[in-house]
Amino acid sequence: MAGPLSHIRVLDLSRVLAGPWAAQNLADLGAEVIKIERPGVGDDTRGWGPPWMKDGSGKDSTESAYFLSVNRNKKSVTLDLSKPEGQAIARELAQKSQVLIENYKLGTLARYGLSYEELKKTNPGLIYCSVTGFGQDGPYAPRPGYDFIFQGMGGLMSITGERDGQPGAGPQKVGIAITDVLTGMYASVAILAAITHRERTGQGQYIDAALLDTMVAFNANQIVSYFCSDKIPIRWGNAHPQVVPYEVFPTTDGHLILAIGNDGQFERFCQAAGAAALAQEVRFKTMSQRIIHRGELIPLIAERMRTRSKREWIEILEAASVPCGPINNMQEVFEDPQVQHRKLRVDMPHPLGGVAPLVASPLRLSETPVEYRLAPPMLGQHNEEVLKDLLGKSADELVRLKAHGIV
Repeated sequence: MAGPLSHIRVLDLSRVLAGPWAAQNLADLGAEVIKIERPGVGDDTRGWGPPWMKDGSGKDSTESAYFLSVNRNKKSVTLDLSKPEGQAIARELAQKSQVLIENYKLGTLARYGLSYEELKKTNPGLIYCSVTGFGQDGPYAPRPGYDFIFQGMGGLMSITGERDGQPGAGPQKVGIAITDVLTGMYASVAILAAITHRERTGQGQYIDAALLDTMVAFNANQIVSYFCSDKIPIRWGNAHPQVVPYEVFPTTDGHLILAIGNDGQFERFCQAAGAAALAQEVRFKTMSQRIIHRGELIPLIAERMRTRSKREWIEILEAASVPCGPINNMQEVFEDPQVQHRKLRVDMPHPLGGVAPLVASPLRLSETPVEYRLAPPMLGQHNEEVLKDLLGKSADELVRLKAHGIV
């Protein structure tokens, strides 16, 4: 069965992470995504290695793991947008597309005659999504921006990291480029909404997606708490300000998360841990008392947790219906039986031989499931298919375009 977006063609002028993440979501749902890349160079992330994918002989290829992670189900076409003839071809492709995604600096595509205002003249149904650091207006609009900067500016780092007074205290960024990923997700949602509007009215629209906006929105529950209380949220490390014990504890062979959310769970934990009397002490019997006496309780639990391995604790605590979980490294993630059952690793045959090892989409639809059709493409892999079959370019014209560095 064709994917739910199999009737949609996306012209993807984005690179690195946020825009490509949005485009991959649409591609996974069946859209034809034509990824435009610079001739001879491609998306910046093609060079962000090692690590590299292994080719059919088991040797490092020229395909970076970073690029693979966000570019499946796409067709790669090389095009020099800085040249008038390249711009003209891009306009032809936009004319035949329903969605365009771009993350150029403010004003760049307007100089190339590829702005929304220009393209909608000949394609009024075009959905045009711009992804930038600060948005299309405001005093910071012309600035470039990167995920790390927005984790700081948007407030996330002020609440991430060990709390003051503890070893290693200080602000800390999240271990992945979370602002880019979230912006890609929000952009996907906005594009899907615009597709629905287009199918009802025939009208396209412009989408202004900003990384700063995304990170501020992501912090909404902490921000609204601040609005309501005038108290600035602080870092709590792995602890929770209103739930105790709710943090990470060392075991004999690693770390374990305890997430005890009510008094009944705490009593069951104490019984399972061989410390039943602890749950009956006045200072620890209720959640409010555990919060007040956090400094006394946590060392007692930590001492107890150091007596067994994390696997032993998980078996004991799960049997007692006490919420807990391991902190897995990436190898352990894919050794987990639930992850294996859900088939969260996908190996896709690659043109260089061997497979591109990828992470499955979390989008699970019963009637129109995600399909893994195309491995992340090699640079310019689909030049002939797209330019010849979609735009009607002749073989001689393709040779000329390549000779002049247009493709």
